[in-house]
Amino acid sequence: MTQIQEHRLKLAVGTGPGARELAVLKRAGSAPGLFWLGGFNSTMDGAKATALDRLGKAHGIAVTRFDYSGCGETGGDFATGTISRWLEEAEAVFAEVTEGPQVVVGSSMGAWLALLLQNRLRDRGDERVRALVLIAPAVDMTEDLMRQSFSEAEQQALERDGQVLRPSAYGDPLIITRTLIADGVQHCLLGKPVRTRCPVHIIHGALDPDVPREHAFRLMSHLLQDEASFTLVPDGDHRLSRDEDLRQIERIVLLAARAG
Repeated sequence: MTQIQEHRLKLAVGTGPGARELAVLKRAGSAPGLFWLGGFNSTMDGAKATALDRLGKAHGIAVTRFDYSGCGETGGDFATGTISRWLEEAEAVFAEVTEGPQVVVGSSMGAWLALLLQNRLRDRGDERVRALVLIAPAVDMTEDLMRQSFSEAEQQALERDGQVLRPSAYGDPLIITRTLIADGVQHCLLGKPVRTRCPVHIIHGALDPDVPREHAFRLMSHLLQDEASFTLVPDGDHRLSRDEDLRQIERIVLLAARAG
C-alpha cells in the first residue's frame, strides 16, 4: 500500500504590519477532505486534531490543519488575535491549501469560525463545504461566554489594562483582550436564523464547564433550514478528548465525509 505522506507548509497571510506566516500540515488523500479548526489558544497537535489526522491516514482521506497566529508552530503574539484575524487565516488556508469538497470540523471557538467561514464561502459562491462537524461549539463566545460573565473587577481591568487574565483548567491563564471582545461583536450569529446550506453535526459534552450545553442547544434552535443532528455525550467535558470521545467524533466525521 502506498504511504500517504503529510507535508509541512508555510502560508503567508496579510500585508504590512499584519503580515504573518502560518504553519500548516497537509495530508494528501481523497475527497471530501477534512479541514480542522481548533479552539481558543489551542494547537494543531492536540488530541482531537491528531485523531482527525489518524482517521484521514487510515481511510486515505485528505486532512488539513494549521496553527492560528499566536499559537503553536505559527507563533507570534497571542494577544493580537481576534476573530477577524483568525477567520482571515482560516479563509486563506482553505483557499490556498485544500482541494475539492471538504468536511469542516471545528472545536469550541473553531466551531464558531467554521460557521463564519461557511458564510464567507457561500457569499462568494464557493460550495465546497459538504458538512460541518461542530464540537462543543462556542458560538459568539466573546460576547456570551466572556464579556457577559466578567466580574466587575474584570470589566474594570479590561478597560484599564486592555486585557484580563482568566484561570484555565488546561494550562496557563487565558489572555482576553479588549480588542478581542470589541471585534467579536461584529461576528455574532445568534439572535437570528443561522443558515449553512449543508448538513450540521453538533457534538457536546453534558458536563462541559466552559460552554454550557444550553448554549449548544441554543445554536441548534437557530438551525432552522438545514439538516442538523445533535449528539450529547452524557459524561463528556469540554475537551471531549478521552478515547471514547475521540471514537465518537471519528465516527460522526467519517459518516459526514462518506455522505459528502
